[in-house]
Amino acid sequence: MQLLLDYITNKGACLGISLFLLITLFSCSEVVKKEDTEEIKFNTVMHKKFDQDITLAIMYTDSIKYNPDKIKQNFKEARKYFKKLEPILSTLDIDNYGFLNQPNILKVEEEDFTDIKIKPPSGYQVLEEEIFSEQIDTVTIIKHVNLISSRLKLIQKNTSFNHIKPYHFLWMFRKAIARVALTGITGFDSPVLENSLEDARIVYKSLQTYLSMFNNEFKDHSLFEAWNNEINATINNLQGDFNEFDRYNFIKNHTHKQLNLWNKTVTDWKVEFPFELALKNDAKSLFSSDTFNVNYFADQSQKEITEDQILLGKKLFYDSNLSTDKNISCASCHQPEKAFTDGLKTSKGITRNSPTLLYSALQQDFFYDKRAGGLEGQIISVVENENEFHSDLETLEKAVIENDTYVAEFSKAYPNREINNNDIRNAIASYIRSLIPFNSKFDRNINGLENTLSQNAIHGFNLFNGKAKCATCHFAPLFNGTVPPDYKESEMELIGVPKHKDTVNAVISDDLGRYLVYKTPERKHFFKTPTIRNTDRTGPYMHNGVYNTLEEVMDFYNRGGGAGIGIDQKYQTLPKDPLDLTKQEIADIIAFIKSLNDESIVY
Repeated sequence: MQLLLDYITNKGACLGISLFLLITLFSCSEVVKKEDTEEIKFNTVMHKKFDQDITLAIMYTDSIKYNPDKIKQNFKEARKYFKKLEPILSTLDIDNYGFLNQPNILKVEEEDFTDIKIKPPSGYQVLEEEIFSEQIDTVTIIKHVNLISSRLKLIQKNTSFNHIKPYHFLWMFRKAIARVALTGITGFDSPVLENSLEDARIVYKSLQTYLSMFNNEFKDHSLFEAWNNEINATINNLQGDFNEFDRYNFIKNHTHKQLNLWNKTVTDWKVEFPFELALKNDAKSLFSSDTFNVNYFADQSQKEITEDQILLGKKLFYDSNLSTDKNISCASCHQPEKAFTDGLKTSKGITRNSPTLLYSALQQDFFYDKRAGGLEGQIISVVENENEFHSDLETLEKAVIENDTYVAEFSKAYPNREINNNDIRNAIASYIRSLIPFNSKFDRNINGLENTLSQNAIHGFNLFNGKAKCATCHFAPLFNGTVPPDYKESEMELIGVPKHKDTVNAVISDDLGRYLVYKTPERKHFFKTPTIRNTDRTGPYMHNGVYNTLEEVMDFYNRGGGAGIGIDQKYQTLPKDPLDLTKQEIADIIAFIKSLNDESIVY
């Protein structure tokens, strides 16, 4: 506490902040008066507004250490202005935004054996947990305040708006809409206060302010009015208790409506995009086979996938002649009727459970330990594994070349070049990349194509994204660990999976997970977060197949993961407190999970 009192005496620092704030506010007020004139370009006005908000974020962040009587109040004010900045900052400076909004989990970056970085977390999430803990550690709080404030000042000094064009703004605008729906209203970045609904209101108010700066871009002024009406309705909807909030109808009635308004705006402004990001430029829903740009998740040199490549890859996928003993194919462990798994505890000759290939193309890393960075790379590991294909790329290539049917089909799928193992692997990967149906009952209902989803399943989705905190690791709409809305990283978690189904004398699984790749001690027992789509068909569950039913899985999570059954792991990423879900709530979550089974799909 004395350290905080010492900071209060630093009147010079406080005065400097106040003067800086007054100068900035005066400057911004002058710009606002001229907003409607054609002399001021939209990027200039955006920059002034951004500068105003970041100045206030800095001031309130610094005030946390200067005023011990208003620590919590100043934190909330600082975070409010950070949320105002979020739409712009998360687009113009993804890395610094990531630093300021990272979870309170040790960050490990492993480029290779000679480049491993261990970074303690900081930012507003970490500060929230420190400030609202039972015992306040002023030294730690001041440390994080200084780190956050320094980063904000660096951002303010170096952020440029000169390059901003309407298409940049539209991408930013849509990304903010997606973030609110997929992480914002789940409590992902407000772990203690669960202030997600108010945060989302702040973001939408900020979007409304920025949209007004583009008023002159609208040819159809009624479209601008439609946006204002929709944003006002959205802000009005974002109220109430965090655990009781109806996320299903929010996405169905607001997020998807906004995506359609966004597409109309693209047409109205006559905007052309230079390329596509993770979401397709004409996406109308977050839950559709037309939502994602699959090439975004593939190798940078990947061109558009053709139907000939998919059909060729499908034939290769089911061909056991490609393995050394002619008895195993890709489909041996990934059977379509079992949602592309094999139904075994662990696959034959393998120590881990076989994951589904459905939606696997929409992630950034492969295998449970993320040792492969792409589908083609994963296929190499399978071909060379002595317990799987037990072959090599030369033998694989020879088997294809000696098949006249394949030779003919390769000439169509990859014309004007010799058959090679790169194209063989790319063909198989292209088939896997086609396995993103989004044809479950849940998808059809949230897209308004039918009205058949039970209230139990809807309640289960809302619990999944709220009280149960499932969606802070399994992000909709993919429900895997690939973090929206940028989809640049597939997360790994340490949840403390036991060796045996035991809640009394539980010990952690022998499998060390990611540790086996680079031998980083801080990565023992870490595994990639898989999708829960089609999970009803993919048991047994967990990387070691320890649980046979969804009820058993939910019981594990409800207890607080490994920590809840007596497994003590320093770096467990799952909250250790019990979820206190009732039997009915667990049943509703399982009803939702079962609604994610894809239907009427021909593989």
